[in-house]
Amino acid sequence: MLVKGLPNIDWGKMKGLIPVVTQDFKTGKVLMLAFMDKEALKKTLQTKKVTYWSRSRKKLWTKGETSGSFQLVKGIWLDCDNDSLLIKVKQIGRVCHTGHKTCFFQKINEKAK
Repeated sequence: MLVKGLPNIDWGKMKGLIPVVTQDFKTGKVLMLAFMDKEALKKTLQTKKVTYWSRSRKKLWTKGETSGSFQLVKGIWLDCDNDSLLIKVKQIGRVCHTGHKTCFFQKINEKAK
C-alpha cells in the first residue's frame, strides 16, 4: 500500500510492522523506539499526533491518549531500505511511562560480564 506523501514502504519484512525511532525535533535526542502498522501511520499523518501499534495490547495507541504526553509531528523520514521511520516530534510532557524524558535512560556498563 502506498501511503500518500511517502514512498512505498516495505511492510512485509516485519509482518506488517515497521520500527519507528522518535526524536526531539529541537535537541535531536532519541526519545523512544516503537512500531507502526499501516493504520498507525495513516492516523499519524491525518492527526499530526504520533500513533503507534502496541505489540503488547495488540491495538493502536496514540502517544499521550491517557497520559496527556502527546508527540506532535514535525517531520517523517523513511530509511534507505524502506522499512523503518524516523519521526521528529515536539514532545508534550514526559516520554517514558517511568516518568523519564526518554525511554533510553538505562546505561549498560561496558565492563559488565
